[in-house]
Amino acid sequence: MAKVRTAILISGGGSNMAALIAAAQDRDYPAEIVLVAASNPQAGGLIKAKAAAVPALPFDHKSFDREGLERAVDAELEKAGVELVCLAGWMRLLSPYLIDKWRDRMINIHPSLLPDLKGLHTHQRALDAGAKEHGCTVHYVRQEMDVGPIIAQARVPVLPNDNADSLAARVLAAEHQLYPHALKLVASGRVRVEGERVVTDDAPANPVR
Repeated sequence: MAKVRTAILISGGGSNMAALIAAAQDRDYPAEIVLVAASNPQAGGLIKAKAAAVPALPFDHKSFDREGLERAVDAELEKAGVELVCLAGWMRLLSPYLIDKWRDRMINIHPSLLPDLKGLHTHQRALDAGAKEHGCTVHYVRQEMDVGPIIAQARVPVLPNDNADSLAARVLAAEHQLYPHALKLVASGRVRVEGERVVTDDAPANPVR
């Protein structure tokens, strides 16, 4: 079966991107990373992508308005024959243009157990709330920020001596395991969206196209 042609959009260091690229090097993994695009030409993830022999394109978000940036990126996605998009630290709010075009073909990872703790500073907010568990979520992208059908989640304990940095490190380690797992589910066709909920099949079906 042909692998699903996948792009990763980043803005920074690209640690989740690197985890996805590493997973996709497995011969049996159902996704192939064919493009990395960054909204920041100084993003460290660009160097990591190039080192892994993945085409990596820098975009300077300061040179575009929001939709203009998305149209420029989308043109490259189309040129590369991309079928699925992974947001991995793309620190730009998306417009309806890109979200609608890639509906059910764009996924994102967020550092909390959605629907709790949408937005920023999730680790400190979890500590402030006295949470006993924290974690991360991979979900399909929708118009509202950090909303969309949930594909997979991972939980980590909140320890008594945690601060925001130590908790963030534990969640990030979980993200590096969760995102490749979730992409595998999507690219293999084992998940589908029904009524804004994700249904998971026991056996692979038709992959996302």
